[in-house]
Amino acid sequence: MECARLNRYGLLAVTGADARDFLHAQLTNDIKNLPGDRASLAGWCSAKGRLLATFLVIPAPDGFLLQLSRDLAAPVAKRLSMFVLRSKVKIADESAEWAQYGIWDGDAAASDVLWDEGHVTVRIDSHRVLKAGKGLSLQETRSEGDWALDEIRAGRPLITAATQDQFVPQMVNLETLGGVNFQKGCYPGQEIVARAQYRGQVKRRMVKLPAPAGADLKPGQEFNGGVVVDAAGGELLAVMPL
Repeated sequence: MECARLNRYGLLAVTGADARDFLHAQLTNDIKNLPGDRASLAGWCSAKGRLLATFLVIPAPDGFLLQLSRDLAAPVAKRLSMFVLRSKVKIADESAEWAQYGIWDGDAAASDVLWDEGHVTVRIDSHRVLKAGKGLSLQETRSEGDWALDEIRAGRPLITAATQDQFVPQMVNLETLGGVNFQKGCYPGQEIVARAQYRGQVKRRMVKLPAPAGADLKPGQEFNGGVVVDAAGGELLAVMPL
């Protein structure tokens, strides 16, 4: 087993009797029908349909965990809490309390999400799992950059503070990754996201590209007429004009 500590991710805990309905009304994916043993990608959009965050939504015994870029955890928790109103929902930034590790060649599980004594294991793909828990400590044998590179090769976008409020979900291919449900009810920006889908209004798309030799590209940086979403190990994801 090879393992890397993942410091670029934060975690929000969304708990309370109305947590499922609340997230269903806010996110791009169908959270109401998400099984307890399955994780899902989802986005949270502004009223203009631009992504404020991308999440890995993890069902938990008392609600949900939302994995997102660590630099967005506190501001997203604050902004998302503004929509709670009278719902029985509590949103907490627990990034500091939870340790997250990426594991290669993790033991296969029958379910995507497995809880054991307060720790959770989430199947990411056929050769990787995420393990997270309070007080969790594992021996690191690889770098976080290796995990980021695998995420790039899988084409999975991570919205950060540098790219927040720039892209509709389709620009980062979130719908092709199963992160957008076009049959569910309304959520912030839903009309714009649907219009972009059905009227062919997406003029930019995220693609995988090699980084120029010696370049130290960062999210949000301009690149060949496009915008870098993520970069690691000499490869990058960038939203480019079609």
